[in-house]
Amino acid sequence: MTKKSDSKTGLIKDVYKKWHHVLNGELEIDEILHPDCIFWSPVLFHPQKGRELTKMYLSAASLVFPGDEPKESENGGKEETESSSFRYTKRVLDGSHAVLEFETSIDGLHVNGVDIITCDDTGLIVEFKVMLRPRQALEKVSEQMMSMIESLDHTP
Repeated sequence: MTKKSDSKTGLIKDVYKKWHHVLNGELEIDEILHPDCIFWSPVLFHPQKGRELTKMYLSAASLVFPGDEPKESENGGKEETESSSFRYTKRVLDGSHAVLEFETSIDGLHVNGVDIITCDDTGLIVEFKVMLRPRQALEKVSEQMMSMIESLDHTP
């Protein structure tokens, strides 16, 4: 007998793959966000409702969260093969939910966080929640996100 949770896990796995396509610039985010998506920011008190607001915050985050460039090693090469320090370190996919732990470094400060993604029965993201730690990282991200959103608002 298949549990309801098991039958939906395939759907969240597909959403997870599509999310990575978005991160790699291979898919437009509009294709995976529900029109009534809710975004929970770690720095705002109230949820942000709707595809456009969710897209705005995730777009700003994509510019802030790549983190610091990899440092050069003593032999002149890069310490990491990635173009940024951002990386997912753990994932839990169950039912219609994905919990993705990530790490990055911003201005030399270690940032640890979790993306919690919920999808509907059609494979669209209906809720995206971000949590961050430690407090100093939250403050740094808040400062950079507000600056980024302000610059996005003033872009013609």
